[in-house]
Amino acid sequence: MTSLNIPTLSNLQHRPQAESTQIDAVWGQGPSARYDQLAAQFRPIFAKIKAATKEREQQHILPTEQIQWLKDSGFTRLRLPKAYQGFDATIPELFALLVELAEADSNLPQALRVHFGFTEDVLLSRAPTFRETWLQRIAQGQTVGSAWSEGGQQSIDHFSTHLSQDAEGKVYLNGEKYYTTGSLYADWLDVGITDLDGNSASILVPRTASGVEVIDDWNGFGQVLTASGTAKFHQVEVDAKDVLLDEVRFKYSAAYYQLVQLAIIAGLTRAAHYDVAQLVEQRTRNYSHANSQLVKQDPQIQQVVGRIRGIAYSNNVLVEKNAQALQRAFEAGLQQDEQYEADQNAIAELETAQTQSIISDLGLEAASILFDALGASATNKDLALDRYWRNIRTLASHNPRIFKDRIVGDFSINGTLPPYQWRIGQVKNNTETLK
Repeated sequence: MTSLNIPTLSNLQHRPQAESTQIDAVWGQGPSARYDQLAAQFRPIFAKIKAATKEREQQHILPTEQIQWLKDSGFTRLRLPKAYQGFDATIPELFALLVELAEADSNLPQALRVHFGFTEDVLLSRAPTFRETWLQRIAQGQTVGSAWSEGGQQSIDHFSTHLSQDAEGKVYLNGEKYYTTGSLYADWLDVGITDLDGNSASILVPRTASGVEVIDDWNGFGQVLTASGTAKFHQVEVDAKDVLLDEVRFKYSAAYYQLVQLAIIAGLTRAAHYDVAQLVEQRTRNYSHANSQLVKQDPQIQQVVGRIRGIAYSNNVLVEKNAQALQRAFEAGLQQDEQYEADQNAIAELETAQTQSIISDLGLEAASILFDALGASATNKDLALDRYWRNIRTLASHNPRIFKDRIVGDFSINGTLPPYQWRIGQVKNNTETLK
């Protein structure tokens, strides 16, 4: 019998390498011909970030220094035009990089989630002064954090955080927010408010302004370093001219912010794959009823690791397809055709909704079955492998996927378009606290 002569390709990478391409790492071609050239500028930073991710999680060390590395590298100005020290990155390029950053540390892309969303507002703004002011600020490395969601008994219909005006005409911001993701690391806070006329709106305030307090009291079991806790505003003096009404914000924001969460899950599944593959390769203990002497040669173990890698690959592909829909929505926003823009926004929302359950389910599967490739020692807290499930479960709990499945089903059956936006809070005539 003649043995097969199978060539080996020396450039293939089965471990993450800062200098490798996406193709060589077998994650597929990037979203553009120049993607690897663009990513090469940030991969050494990602590798540096990843080196101590587990320790930061175990010791609750906030990644303030790592956020600064990203600022210094220009990562936070990826979408800006080159004239403003940006990279002219497309939305698919940005999201591919968010997946890679999430592989290094899933807290960081979530902490920057609203910053990148606000950048879309700036790029699409038709108010020249606002656009120029914020292009300059982002070009200087300034970032924006979230202060929108309100916990407790706040109404689903309007924000309790509000503006008020005194007898002298001075305007003040008062209120309290929760889920203020990334605000502790940001220079500015994007605050959802009820304005002086009772309208739903938002306003940007400096994080260091008098009367602003951001607290690291996020109590979730996952994404523990996103600083997604409380922000308080007590008599913060503001300029009413800085108010942004909801209708001037970028129209595909719901799909955009959801896709950031899904990109993080995709990155987490990639990181979980690399961790479990390395642990299997190094494992010397084995079971008497295993299929081979060495764990790394056991076909059943290889199958589990291969399944996890396949999940990571599939999640990455789905994120890229959704990012293409967002890019079309962005380009539609630059045109003067409201119906075309509305159509592209609806398509982006539906595409992302179609993906949400699939990426979430696959990510949770990967984070669970990785333990099947290892022994009971894999539950050792020092390995912190539980963080993958905890983080993915936390991300998958945002914007309940059961509702997204229903929205997609309603469109499939009845042609019903998805809601333009949605809010969370106490419904009318219901003051009972959820038990």
